[in-house]
Amino acid sequence: MSEGGMHGKAALVTGVASGIGAAVAARLRREGARVAGLDLAPAVDVDAFERADLRSAEDTAVALRRLGDAVGAFDAVVHCAGASPPGGVLEHDDAFWLELYSLNALGAVRVMREVVPGMRARGGSIVLVSSINARFATPTLAAYAASKAALESVARTAALEFAADGIRVNAIAPASIDTPMLQGSFDRDADPAAARARNVGRHPLGRLGTPEDAAELALFLASPRSGWITGGVFPLDGGAGVTRR
Repeated sequence: MSEGGMHGKAALVTGVASGIGAAVAARLRREGARVAGLDLAPAVDVDAFERADLRSAEDTAVALRRLGDAVGAFDAVVHCAGASPPGGVLEHDDAFWLELYSLNALGAVRVMREVVPGMRARGGSIVLVSSINARFATPTLAAYAASKAALESVARTAALEFAADGIRVNAIAPASIDTPMLQGSFDRDADPAAARARNVGRHPLGRLGTPEDAAELALFLASPRSGWITGGVFPLDGGAGVTRR
């Protein structure tokens, strides 16, 4: 049995093709878990994979049923899928806000709708990846920040609703993790290198986070080692939340 307690367990990871999701999948597999991956882009370091658009309840349900058939009933879920398009409060129409909310907040609900019934008989752990922006004013990411604030509210409520069945729900709130999504935000700046340097400067530990940093925390929260923790939102921010420079 591995120290992390995931040996022989089945785990679902969404947003598994790159970034945090890919690192989480790899870390869980090293701990002996069977990993099912969900994304729109292909993933390689998984035991089973399905494409699905989390904005569609039907797509999500069909894909998760196939993945459950492939790896068995899920013991853990790490929900990493999401998007962070830029924009201030007045920059986009209703459709933009609703589509992002559908992916970043309702996407988690659609996943839980499918996996929680199968967890009720034996318990399990659900980890939702939020953002530091859920609790700070974020002028350039208004819709994204609002959708992540909604996700954290869902996590806390779900933790209470599912506790009697031994299902734990927690959230991770990263600051800047060095992923392709973050690099894309730097590339939109006139001077990407300077944008990156400014961002690093907002973190007291003096570096960006890595997908592996996120994977270590996700592993802990997904595993039985965190068995008396639920309803928490855990910062993963290199100290950025202390000062928010």
